[in-house]
Amino acid sequence: MRKLKYLDYWLLVPYLGLSVLGIVMVYSASADIGTQNGGSPTSYLLKQTLYVILGLLVITFMMALNLQKLRDRNVLRILSIAAFVSLGGLLLVGQTINGAAGWYHLGPISLQPAEFVKFYLIVWLANAIANRQTEIETEGWYLSMRRPLLICIAILALIFVQPDIGGMTINACIVMVLALASGINWKWATGLMTGGILLVVGVIFPLLVKLSESGFAKDSYQLQRIVAFTNPFAHSQSVGQQLVNSYYALSNGGIFGVGWGNSIQKTGYLPEPNTDFIMAILAEELGLIVALIVIAVLFLMITRTVLIGVRSNSTYYGLICYGAATYLTVQTLFNLGGVLGLLPITGVTFPFISYGGSSTWTLALVMGLVLNISARQKYYRATH
Repeated sequence: MRKLKYLDYWLLVPYLGLSVLGIVMVYSASADIGTQNGGSPTSYLLKQTLYVILGLLVITFMMALNLQKLRDRNVLRILSIAAFVSLGGLLLVGQTINGAAGWYHLGPISLQPAEFVKFYLIVWLANAIANRQTEIETEGWYLSMRRPLLICIAILALIFVQPDIGGMTINACIVMVLALASGINWKWATGLMTGGILLVVGVIFPLLVKLSESGFAKDSYQLQRIVAFTNPFAHSQSVGQQLVNSYYALSNGGIFGVGWGNSIQKTGYLPEPNTDFIMAILAEELGLIVALIVIAVLFLMITRTVLIGVRSNSTYYGLICYGAATYLTVQTLFNLGGVLGLLPITGVTFPFISYGGSSTWTLALVMGLVLNISARQKYYRATH
């Protein structure tokens, strides 16, 4: 109860506001497809409302948790086993959605382990780095961190082979930022990242485009997304349909939108209107101004999270905040990049707005951690 007095409303209020807006937009975006699929127009609404309510319970639990328990060796071992078993099990019994066998269907809900791995990597890697601070200073980063690094590579490989390129990249960015924040030689790391980006942009991506256009990998869902990215209007009746109709939605909405519930593209033209492309529907119905406000609110949350990390006198708490901020930032950029045609579509949801239990609960886990850390900071300042 003591922590309630020190709640960070700069994080909690935006979280609640975006979550409520997400419920409203999921209902609007999904009512037609729910009916078309033979179900109720409120089916997705009810599920998303339940996901958000359970998310609030998760946040409450994470707020009340003694964060030192997350550093217990047995707890971390259980989390590690759960991460590897859940990801490995997908290779045998994973259900394929949007070209990636990354889901477990459990009755009326589906769970995506790659989402929960984001939380796992943040708390596990933050603890591994914090425990090795002396070793990093005396023996160097690579000698001290080689075992955690190998575990991270194994986790990323299991996500990659689903194949879930978007999920793998977001998790890789979390690992990368925590590594940069832990004392790695930034000049060497910057050079390595720059070389990697140039390799992807200058060699790998053009090669994948050629393979996709040649028809060599016409059955590859991932490579066909590259075809859609490079020339969507030439494939507007097939792989380019999502991006083309996303453009139509954005154009139709203009500055002020056509009004809530009045989207044309959600009525069967734009696939995945309630998940990957919900921001296109939001922009069509509520307009550019509201879309920019949503992005600005998310930017506020990210900035606040980084500030909490900077103010922390604990390496562990600081790294958790940097990991959380990276998660929010990269996920937002990937989703918006796909909606605007600036990046290939990766199947990444928009934080707090898109439909989905796994993403909603993972965001609750991570934001609960940050709220806990912020409350601890406020309590310390008030009592010292």
